[in-house]
Amino acid sequence: MTRRSLLQTITAIALGICATLAQAQLFKSAADGPSVVTTERTRAELLVHAPDGLGPDKQVWLGLRLTHRPGWKSYWLNPGDAGLPTRLQWSLPRGVSAGEVRWPVPSKFLLGSLVNYGYAGTVLLQAPVRFSPEFSLADYAHSELEVKLKAQWLVCKDVCIPEEGELSLRIAPYSSHASDVTAFQGSWALLTREFTGSSRIDIEGTSLAVRVTGLPASLVGQKLDLFPETPGVIDASAPWSQRWDGSEWTARVPLSAQRLESPRTLPMVLTSPQGGWRTEAAVFGAWPAPGAVSTAVPAFGEAVGTPQSAEQRLTLGLALLGAFVGGLMLNLMPCVFPVLAIKVFGFARHGQDAAGRRVDGAAYAGGVVTSFVALGVVLVALRAAGEQVGWGFQLQSPSMVAALAVLFTIIGLNLAGVVTFGRLLPASWLANEARHRTMNAFLSGVLAVAVASPCTAPFMGAALGFAVAMPTEQALATFAALGLGMAMPYLVASWTPAAAKLLPRPGAWMDTFQRLLAFPMFATVVWLLWVLGKQTGIDALIATLALLVATSLLAWAASLRGTARATVGLLAVAALASTATVAFREIQAGVVAPPGDAQVAGWEAWNAGKVDSILATGRPVFVDFTAAWCVTCQYNKKTTLSDPAVQASFQARNVALLRADWTRREASITAALASFGRTGVPLYVLYSPGKPPQVLSELLTTAELTSALSGLPQ
Repeated sequence: MTRRSLLQTITAIALGICATLAQAQLFKSAADGPSVVTTERTRAELLVHAPDGLGPDKQVWLGLRLTHRPGWKSYWLNPGDAGLPTRLQWSLPRGVSAGEVRWPVPSKFLLGSLVNYGYAGTVLLQAPVRFSPEFSLADYAHSELEVKLKAQWLVCKDVCIPEEGELSLRIAPYSSHASDVTAFQGSWALLTREFTGSSRIDIEGTSLAVRVTGLPASLVGQKLDLFPETPGVIDASAPWSQRWDGSEWTARVPLSAQRLESPRTLPMVLTSPQGGWRTEAAVFGAWPAPGAVSTAVPAFGEAVGTPQSAEQRLTLGLALLGAFVGGLMLNLMPCVFPVLAIKVFGFARHGQDAAGRRVDGAAYAGGVVTSFVALGVVLVALRAAGEQVGWGFQLQSPSMVAALAVLFTIIGLNLAGVVTFGRLLPASWLANEARHRTMNAFLSGVLAVAVASPCTAPFMGAALGFAVAMPTEQALATFAALGLGMAMPYLVASWTPAAAKLLPRPGAWMDTFQRLLAFPMFATVVWLLWVLGKQTGIDALIATLALLVATSLLAWAASLRGTARATVGLLAVAALASTATVAFREIQAGVVAPPGDAQVAGWEAWNAGKVDSILATGRPVFVDFTAAWCVTCQYNKKTTLSDPAVQASFQARNVALLRADWTRREASITAALASFGRTGVPLYVLYSPGKPPQVLSELLTTAELTSALSGLPQ
C-alpha cells in the first residue's frame, strides 16, 4: 500500500469514527425534554414553525422529525411491498386542528425481491395548522398553548421493529417560534409539488397504461420513478416500462396479484433528481379480477424492476366448474352429515314410488340452489355496501349461532319423538302439509345449505373469491353452480331406477332410525354452543343453554293434553321469555377474548404487519386463516397441523406460525383473504423470503404440507 493510499484509509477511518460519535451524541442528547423520544434505532422530535406567532392569518406548521441510525429506515404513505406508514395522532386545543401530513419525496429500498418506499437518514413529516373561529388568543393571555402528538412508526434493517412515542411542547401564542428553521425550509424543498398538466390511466389487461402531460420541460427525456399513493394496486417489484412521446410521459405498470382496491382515481407521485410532482389520475376501463397478473414484461419502453412469476388467470368457466366440483365435495364435509342422513331417510319413505322420489329430488335441488343464490345476493349486496364479509358470514354473528342452536334443538326433539308437530298444528294445516310434501323437500334443501355454510370444500375458495369480484350476474351464476353441485348426487339418485333398489323397504326400522338421527342434530347443537362460547364467553354460553332448556320444556308441554298442557305451557312460555331476554343481553355484551389457542405449540396471533416483519428477518412464515365455526378448519387443525411430522418440519426450518382467527368479523382478515382471491376460511399460506406466497389446499394433508415445507432451507 502506498503512503497516499494509507493516508486516505486512515482519513476515512477517522471520519467514520467522528461521524459515529456525532451520531451517538445526537441520540444521547435526545433524552432532553418531552418533545423528544429516543430509541436504539431512531430519534423522534416534535417541531413547530410559527415565525409570526399564532392565529388564523398566520402560517404555522407542526412536524415530526425522525432521525434514523445508519441502515434503518421508516416508511412512506404507501410502504410498497412491505412495511407500515408512520401514523401521527394530534391532540390540540379547542379551535386548533392539524391538516394532512405533507410527505417528502420517498426513496425505493430493495429487500430481496421486495421493493419498499420510505426514508433513511433524517425526514421531517409536517402538517399545516388551521385555526377555527372557536380559537381565541385571549384565552392564552397568561398561558401557553400545548401541543401533544402520539406517533407510531415502523423501522426496518435486518429486522423490523414497531416504535411509538408521545411527545409534547408548549407554545407562547404571541411570540414567534421556529424549532428548526433549516429543517422546515429543507423539507419544503423535498415536498411533492402539484402540477397543472393532465394525467389518465387506462386498464389494459393486467397492466396500467399511464399517460402524463404538462410536466416541466426540463424533465423531458429523463427517467422518472413512479410512486402510487394507494397501497397494493401495482406490483412494486415487477418490471415496468416507460418512454417519452414528445412531451407526454407514458408508462406501463403491472397490477398486483393481491390487489385489495379497484379505485377510479389513483393519486401518484413522479420523481426525478429535481424533485417530485403529484397528480391524481382518473382510471378508465374494467379492473381484472384479483389474482390475475401479467405474464410478460410490458411491451414498450425501458423495463424497470425485477421479474416476478405469474399465476393463471381464473376465468368465469373455471369459476363455475370449481364451484360445481366444490359443491359436490361439500357432501363429504362433516357439517352436512346430519341433514344428509335425514335426506336418505326421506328417500326411503318413498319406497318404490319413483314419481315421488323424482319430485322429492327436484324440490330438494331447488331448495339448495335457491338458498345458495339467496346467500350470494346477500353477500354481494353487503360487499357492495362496503361491508367486509365472506363465506360463512352469518355464523360470525353470535345471535345467528344461538338461533341455529335453538332450531337444531327443536329438530332434534322432533326426530327423537319428544315433540310431534302434528300435535301443534290444526287438522286443516296437517292435511295441507300432507298434500305439499314437495315443500318439505324444498325446505330440507334450505336446511342443508344452512348447516353446510361452515364448511369449505376444495375448489370453492378460489371460485367464490372470483365470484364476489365480478358483476352480479356472474357472481350469482357461480353461487348457483355451487348449489347445483351440492344437490347433484341426490338429483341423480332420485331419477335413477337403480338407486331405488339400494334403498331398504319401509318398515318398523324407520321409527328407530328416525330417533337415531336426533343425535347428530344434538351433536350439531353442542358444536354451535362451542362456537358461541368462543365468540362471546361463558356467560352467554350458559344463558343460551338455559334458553335451550326452556325451549325443550315448551316443546314437551306442547305434546301434553288437557290442563297439564295449559299449565306447563304457561310456565314454559314464561321461562322461554326470561331466558331469551337474558341470553340476548349476554350475547350482545359478550366480547371476543384473544384466541386461547393462538399461543399453543408456538402459534402466535396474526396481524396485518407481522408477516412482513418476520419475513424481513429471513424467517419463513405459515399462516392459518381459521374460525371456530369452520368445521374444515377444526378438522385440519386436529389432524394435519397437529401431526408430529409436520410440527417437526416447522421447527427444523424455523417457520413462524401465525393464526388469523375469523370467528368474529375482522376487517383486516377479510382484506387479507381477499388479497388471495378468497372470501372464506380455511386458507393456508406459506411465505418464504424472496418468493411469492404459496397457497395450499383447503383440505390440508400431511403429505402436501410437508412437501411444501421441504422446499425451505433448514
